[in-house]
Amino acid sequence: MAIPNALAQTVRCNVRHRICSTYTLQKACQFSVSPLPKVATSSSQAQHPFTYGANDEVTRLAASRRRPLTLADLLKHGRPPLSRDDLLASANFTLSLLPARLASRIEALRNLPFIVVSNPHVSKIYNNYLHSLSTLLPYQQRQVASLEEEKHFAEVLADLVYTHTNTIPILARGFLECRRYIDPTEVTRFLDTHLRARIGTRLIAEQHLALHFASQPVGDDGQPPKSTAPSNYIGVIDTALQPARIVKLCEDFVGEICELKYGVRPRLTIDGQPEATFAHVPVHVEYILTELLKNAFRAVVESGNEREPVEVTIAAAPDVPRNHARGPFSLSMGTQSNQPNSDVGFEMDTVVGTADANESIKWSSPSTQSITIRIRDRGGGIPPEILSNIWSYSFTTFSDLNLPGSENGNMDALNAMSSGSGHMSSIAGLGYGLPLSRAYAEYFGGSIAVQSLWGWGTDVYLTLQGVGKVA
Repeated sequence: MAIPNALAQTVRCNVRHRICSTYTLQKACQFSVSPLPKVATSSSQAQHPFTYGANDEVTRLAASRRRPLTLADLLKHGRPPLSRDDLLASANFTLSLLPARLASRIEALRNLPFIVVSNPHVSKIYNNYLHSLSTLLPYQQRQVASLEEEKHFAEVLADLVYTHTNTIPILARGFLECRRYIDPTEVTRFLDTHLRARIGTRLIAEQHLALHFASQPVGDDGQPPKSTAPSNYIGVIDTALQPARIVKLCEDFVGEICELKYGVRPRLTIDGQPEATFAHVPVHVEYILTELLKNAFRAVVESGNEREPVEVTIAAAPDVPRNHARGPFSLSMGTQSNQPNSDVGFEMDTVVGTADANESIKWSSPSTQSITIRIRDRGGGIPPEILSNIWSYSFTTFSDLNLPGSENGNMDALNAMSSGSGHMSSIAGLGYGLPLSRAYAEYFGGSIAVQSLWGWGTDVYLTLQGVGKVA
């Protein structure tokens, strides 16, 4: 008997809440320092100081070059709680990174066809970026010099993160409605760059927010309070992240969803090195593993092989000696990069007037840790005619779907996705799961590779680059 949609949605929300509450990031993101200001309405944004023009501030910032960012950069201010000087240094470091990244996204949106930018959903994202940039520029012009200014700056960052929470589902809806006016390959290229850039923007903002809340209150002498308990977290980065633990959490979540929909829960086994740890962002690892396990569980159930366990093997690569280290590896092209300023893992946005180089985080050092996770299922494999499309954002979004009122269930999935909360909102049904998971992996120098044996099953290899040993 089918379970009512309301009940299914309630259970999904409860399970997701239980998993997400595990992480310090989720606590740090409850940043209600003061009521969040509302995003400007379209009428007020019509009077926005940033206007179209070749020489405006947006164009200048978007064209500026940015040095590669490393995970070590995000850790360099030390373990929280931070002293006054370190907290201000973190704020100004954050401020030095965000405006140019926001401006490059504004410029890229401007270069889309006018009929696409005119779509109310795409236009909303454009105005959100204008709003966020306008709130940051006053701070950039004078920097953050006191704890009071740092507190206000944290509120601005909280507004930025809140404003862009639903960027992915809103853009998905906009491009779905505009699919007749723009080539699917162009959309995939734009979304790949845009969503990867968004990963960096949120990470930079959330890292300082987490350090801010973990360092309060700072005393009058500029010294933070004594830490009451040791913590593995530096901001949003878990320096002793155990992938096996996240696999188990994601298994519980995906298993309950699978049981709700199909009435069965596939088994999962973990082997290899389940005790392995490294430094990474747990909420990103959780998102990737959830998407990969969803695919594996669905495959084994729908193929009738739910009795065959999904096998997860965890392998930690040994540290690479410095004199044997290779240079940055371009994961998309499969060749070693000869350009020190090129992106890792994806092609640069070639829109004229933007400078999207260095959006990806580089490896921290030649001895960076890496962990590979293999997810093996006996779900019958991926049909050959579909295999070439699995990395395309447009694979599902730009099929011949009817817009609202269709009976094929895709708009139901879209509506559920748009109403979700948090920047890890479900986007099931839109074909975004795999390409977005790969974006999260590659942004940190990792990769996702798929090997499918049609008629038998699929192996997915997820490699994650850490930051090396953290003192």
